Amino acid sequence: MSPGFSDRLETIPPSGIRAFFELVIGAEDIISLGVGEPDFPTPWAIRERAIAAIEKGNTSYTSNAGLKECREAISAYLSSRFNAHYKADGEIILTSGVSEAVDITLRAILNPGDEVIVPEPGYVCYPPLIQLCGAISVPVETHTTNLIPDPKKIAEKINSKTKAIVICSPNNPTGAVIPENSLREIADLAIKHDLWVLSDEIYAELSYVPYTSMASIPGMKDHTILLNGFSKAFAMTGWRLGYLCGPEEIVKRALKIHQYSALCAPIIAQIAAIEALKNPEKEVEKMRESYRNRRNLYVAGMNEVGLMTQMPEGAFYAFTNISSTGLTSHEFAIKLLREKKVAVVPGTAFGVSGEGYIRACYATEESELKEAIHRIQDFAKELKK
Repeated sequence: MSPGFSDRLETIPPSGIRAFFELVIGAEDIISLGVGEPDFPTPWAIRERAIAAIEKGNTSYTSNAGLKECREAISAYLSSRFNAHYKADGEIILTSGVSEAVDITLRAILNPGDEVIVPEPGYVCYPPLIQLCGAISVPVETHTTNLIPDPKKIAEKINSKTKAIVICSPNNPTGAVIPENSLREIADLAIKHDLWVLSDEIYAELSYVPYTSMASIPGMKDHTILLNGFSKAFAMTGWRLGYLCGPEEIVKRALKIHQYSALCAPIIAQIAAIEALKNPEKEVEKMRESYRNRRNLYVAGMNEVGLMTQMPEGAFYAFTNISSTGLTSHEFAIKLLREKKVAVVPGTAFGVSGEGYIRACYATEESELKEAIHRIQDFAKELKK
């Protein structure tokens, strides 16, 4: 007989993204538009710097907050690129990916019974990590507002238990970018009600439209916890390096958790990141333009067969409405995988309001993407017969 397990953990389902990823592993002839990962290798200059560091034996622990040189590079980068100003000492922590940054931030600010407003569809980690704190995730649907969080709907959800608002722009899974006027309205709510805003900006460099960081809005530095990293823009997913920026009082609390749970981010990844930030625009622009072209191919292909897809303004995801087929999101994804060998993620992996949608990651080699589009089009036509 087992001694038992965590009751809180029993209420949390496995990741819907990873479930479909497991179906694809080892399967033959499947084109995956499922897992959100750049199809570019990490730029050579970054890899070369890491190789040199290994050859020199730079394989030790770093300080809990991370290499000072790396934090200084991040500070300069955020200031010059996004008008977001954070000190290397006391306001920045290097983490093992952005997911760890989300986790330690939530654990640093939440108490049981607190509420966190989370626009939905949204990234899969937010609600479970909120629940693990004993707090409550309060969804705000965006599928009726062009996939953009509506500040008025957010305001309706605020009460005495509300502690924070989570935003992710550009958004995973929708590719939507929150316009500056909406960000300012959300900022006004945070200031008025004295709330934290967790601003997940991991896709900021992959915005196809002018981008505004929440931390750059006047009066918001004291309310914003900025989360970013190197996985998406620099094609460094496997390096597992993110960072958390915020006021010293939140950073020192998050650091206390980080020093016990992770100790420090990998030193080789930190050294590589310093190289990545030396001239970030050079490689990023090449990747961003490639994603933009593939985005246009995918969106045009879906709309051509009546699978309505809003043009994403950032990241490398498209959120396609498949409700016209009569299938649920899960049914569509499973049937497409079995019959056409194309993997997508059901919209319900990103919240209940994702029903009727699928998420496709178009960061796939162009010839494969074109073939996937062709297969999905055939599938949609067959469903109409």
